[in-house]
Amino acid sequence: MPARPTSLTHWGGFSAEVSSGDIAAVTPLPGDDDPSPLLGNLPGSVRHRSRIAGPAIRRGWLDDGPGPSRRRGADEFVAVSWEELTDLLATELRRVVDTHGNEAIYGGSYGWASAGRFHHAQSQVHRFLKMLGGYTYSRHSYSLGATGVIMPRVVGTHDDLFKRSTDWDVIAARTDLLVCFGGLAMKNTGTNHGGTTAHPARDALRRFRGRGGRIVSFSPLRDDVDGECEWYAPVPGTDVAIMLGLAYVLATERLADRGFLETHCVGYDRFERYLLGADDGVAKSPQWAAAICGLPADEITALARRMAAQRTIVTVSWSLQRVRHGEQAPWLGLTLAAMLGQIGLPGGGFGHGYGSMNEPGLPPLRCGLPRLPQGINPVSTFIPVAAVSDMLLHPGETFDYNGMRLTYPDIRCVYWAGGNPFHHHQNIPRLRRALARVDTVVVHDPYWTAMAKHADIVVPSTTAFEREDYSGSKNDPVLMAMPKLVEPYADSRDDYTTFAALADRLGFGEQFTEGRTARQWLAHLYEKWSAELDFAVPTFEQFWRDGSLRLPTERGLTLLGDFRADPVAHRLGTPSGRIEIFSEDIAGFGYADCAGHPTWFEPTEWLGGERAATYPLHLVANQPATRLHGQLDGGSTSQSAKVVGREAIRMHPDDAAARGVADGDVVRVFNDRGACLAGAVIDDRLRRSVVQLPTGAWFDPADPADYDAMCVHGNPNVLTDDVGTSSLARGSTGAHVLVQVEKFSGPIPPVRAHEPPVIRQR
Repeated sequence: MPARPTSLTHWGGFSAEVSSGDIAAVTPLPGDDDPSPLLGNLPGSVRHRSRIAGPAIRRGWLDDGPGPSRRRGADEFVAVSWEELTDLLATELRRVVDTHGNEAIYGGSYGWASAGRFHHAQSQVHRFLKMLGGYTYSRHSYSLGATGVIMPRVVGTHDDLFKRSTDWDVIAARTDLLVCFGGLAMKNTGTNHGGTTAHPARDALRRFRGRGGRIVSFSPLRDDVDGECEWYAPVPGTDVAIMLGLAYVLATERLADRGFLETHCVGYDRFERYLLGADDGVAKSPQWAAAICGLPADEITALARRMAAQRTIVTVSWSLQRVRHGEQAPWLGLTLAAMLGQIGLPGGGFGHGYGSMNEPGLPPLRCGLPRLPQGINPVSTFIPVAAVSDMLLHPGETFDYNGMRLTYPDIRCVYWAGGNPFHHHQNIPRLRRALARVDTVVVHDPYWTAMAKHADIVVPSTTAFEREDYSGSKNDPVLMAMPKLVEPYADSRDDYTTFAALADRLGFGEQFTEGRTARQWLAHLYEKWSAELDFAVPTFEQFWRDGSLRLPTERGLTLLGDFRADPVAHRLGTPSGRIEIFSEDIAGFGYADCAGHPTWFEPTEWLGGERAATYPLHLVANQPATRLHGQLDGGSTSQSAKVVGREAIRMHPDDAAARGVADGDVVRVFNDRGACLAGAVIDDRLRRSVVQLPTGAWFDPADPADYDAMCVHGNPNVLTDDVGTSSLARGSTGAHVLVQVEKFSGPIPPVRAHEPPVIRQR
C-alpha cells in the first residue's frame, strides 16, 4: 500500500497518513478547490473511544429472552463470542419468522453508513433479509419524504430534479436572478450519497456574481447564503404564503406566461381561482402574504416584477419540505416557475435542493455504477420511513398514504444496520417507547450510538477504512478505489462476513455469498458493470492499481429542456404527461391536509399560532456544518463547535438579553415534549424570535432509565413533534419546532454520549 493511500467519504476524497492503526492525518484530493471541513473528523476515528470492540448482548435479553422491555437504553451488556452471537441471532430470526411471519421483521436500516458500493450496510442487510424470506420495509427518506411523493404526482419524477438539474455552469453563465426559498447553504454542498471528489458550487456562485447575477434568499438565517445576497428573514414556515403573493402579482399584472401554462401544464385555471380568492373570498395578494410572513408587501410585488423581467431560477431547499404540509413548498415553487414560463430555458426555471447536497447542479454520469444485487422482497408491506414509531406503537391500525389505505404490521424484530434513528427521527421519547414494545432490536454499527445502546444484539461493524471497497455517485465523474487503510478495530467484522455466517446458519449461505469473498465480489461487480458499458474501461486489477477511474458525464444540462422543446415527444410521467399544477388524482383522495393544487395551510409550529404564547421561540433544526448528520460527532471538527461540551444553539442578542443569557452559557431548551441542554452562541445573523440548533448531537439522556429525561448534549429531536407532513406523504416534519429557552442553573451534568455502556464479561 502506498505511503499516502487515497480513499473516499460522502464528503470528499482524501489521501491518508496512517499511524498506530488509525488515520493520523488527511489531505484533500488535488483538484478539489473547496474541500469539505468534515474531513477533519477522520483522524482518530478508527480507534475512537466510542468504537464497539466486540459482539455484545443486552443483559435483560440474554437472561430473560426476547420480549418487550423498558430496560433498552439503560441496561448493561454482556460480551459474547462471534459464534454465540451468530447462534443467538440466527435462532431469534428463525423464531420470529416461524411464529409471526417475515412481515414481523422491520428492516429499516436507514442511514448513510459508508460510501462504498459493496459494503453499503443498507444494501447488505436488505439482500440478507430478502433471502431470509422478506421483511417490512420503508419508502423514501427523512431528507425528502414529502418531495418523494408530491413531485412524481406533479412532474413525473423526483430523482431527475436532482440528478438532471440545471448545471452550475449554465447558472453561472445564463441566470440573472436566483430566488432561493430556504437559502443556498454551502455547508450542505460538501456531501453526496456515494461520495464526492469535487465541490464546484462555491466557484459557480463566484462566477455567477461576477457577471452581475443576484441572489435573493428567503430564510430566517442570514448565513443560509454565503456572501452577498438580498436577505429576507420571514416568519419561519411562511414561504408558501410568500410564493402565493408573488404568484398573485404575476397573475394580476399579466406577467404570467399563459402560452407555457397552456401547452406544458394542466390545471392552472383551477389554481388561479384559489390564488385570486374566487371561491374562498381570500385573495392571496402581497398584502395578504405580508400579514403572515412579516415582510413588506411592496417588496414582494417588486420582486415578482423583477423575476418576470429577468432570467430567473426559483429554487426550494429540501428543508422546506421537512415541515407540516411540506408538500406545498416544492409544488408551489414549481408552479411559480411555470408561471414565469422559463422552465427548460438555459438559466431559468426551477431547482430543488441547490445548497442542500452536492448533487443538484452537477453533471450526471452517462452510465450507471457497479451495484450489489439485492433481489426481490417477497413481503409487500411497507411504511413511509418517518412513520416507524407509529408502526411500532400501533400495530393493526390503518393509515392513509399517497392514495392508499394501509395497515401497520405487528413488528417483533427491528433489524438496523448503518444508521442511527436517534439522530434523524422525531420525538425521541416517543421513539424510545416504540422500541421498548418489540421482542428484539438488532443493530450493526461501528460505534456506540444511542441506537446501539438501545439494541438487544449489538454487531460490531468495521468502518469504511478497515475493508476494501470502491464507490462513486451518479453526479460525480470518478469511480474511486477504497483500499483498506488499517486493520479492523478489536473484534469488529464487516457486515458481509456477519451476514454470510448468519445465512450459512440459516441454510442459504451459498445463495447469499454465491461462493465469493468480498474481494471477489468487488471484481465480479466491476466486471459485470464494465461489460455493459458503451466505452472502454481498464480491467478491475488495473483500476485497483490506478486507484480511480474518470467516467463521462452529461454537461450543460437544463432541467426539463427536452420537455420544453417538445412536450409530446418528451412527455412527463404524470397522468397528463404535463406539469400538473392541479392534480385530479390528489384531489380525488379527499385529504383535508393536501388539496389538489398548491395551498397555504397554517403551520402547527409557528410564531403566528396560539402555541407561540407558551413557547415563543421558533427553533430551526437544520443540518450541522461540522459533520454529516450525526456521523463522527466525536471527531475534532465536530467537537470544536461544541460549547461547554454540548451542541451550540444560536440566539439573537435581543432574545438572549431578555432571558439573561450570555455567550457561552449552558441553556435549557424545552417544550411540552422534552428538553435538552445546549451552549449559547449569541449571533445577530438570524431573525429575532428564532433560534438555531443543528441536528446530529448524539442523544445523551441525563437518566438513561427515564424515557422523558433531558438530553444533556443538545439533540433537538427530543423537542420535535412526531407527525407526518400530510396524509399524502407522511414525511418527516422535524425541521421546525417551537420552544422556550432559559439559562441553566445548578451543576452541569457531564456529557457521556461517546462513552460505551457498561459491558460485562461472561
